[in-house]
Amino acid sequence: MEQILIIDDDVELCELVVEYLAAEGFVVEVAHNGEEGVPRVLTTGPALVVLDVMLPGLGGFEILRRIRAARGAVARTPVLMLTARGDEVDRIVGLELGADDYLPKPFNPRELVARINAILRRARPGDDAAAPVRQSVGDLELDAAAREVRLRGEPVELTTAEFDLVSVLLSAAGHVVTRETIAKAVFDRKMLPYDRSIDMHISNLRRKLGEHGDGTERIKTVRGAGYIYTLTIVD
Repeated sequence: MEQILIIDDDVELCELVVEYLAAEGFVVEVAHNGEEGVPRVLTTGPALVVLDVMLPGLGGFEILRRIRAARGAVARTPVLMLTARGDEVDRIVGLELGADDYLPKPFNPRELVARINAILRRARPGDDAAAPVRQSVGDLELDAAAREVRLRGEPVELTTAEFDLVSVLLSAAGHVVTRETIAKAVFDRKMLPYDRSIDMHISNLRRKLGEHGDGTERIKTVRGAGYIYTLTIVD
């Protein structure tokens, strides 16, 4: 059974979420502050962390920074952030720091369960039997079984969402991938109005992967259509 760690200071909310997740077969642990939550992430290595932005003391953003700065597999722990409804700034900052997805409060517990299941399905090595095991385009290589990406032979640390986004783009390299296709393939949901998740994950990928060796843009935005992983000649 997969372990979920909830870091949230709302006791009643945590009790409700624990009840729903336990019914789905998850082992659930709760920490009500960052000082307690961070060591649990680093030592127990949960399958996923549900992290509230607004926490007393050590805030959600700093907790996320520490998780992503950790060594090894812990740094890739999927994180679903809980944000205040209507606070787009928190969502953007969370995604920039490496959150895999977000859910605004208040939320339907069934939606939370659906988001968690979607993230975990993506995070399981080799879970998507239809996806190519290995993909190589120019200087970028992706190993689906190991969930690893290498740029010019060097490993690139990606979140679960970023990895799946790279896989989708590489599978259609040289062709436009619509935002609707990305939303379904990466987040397992329909494209939502005003959802900035895809934009922020694309921005993070551009920062981590950079341009092609010849200086051309690696991931190009096609206005009104989607995104394209561009092809280039590698010497």
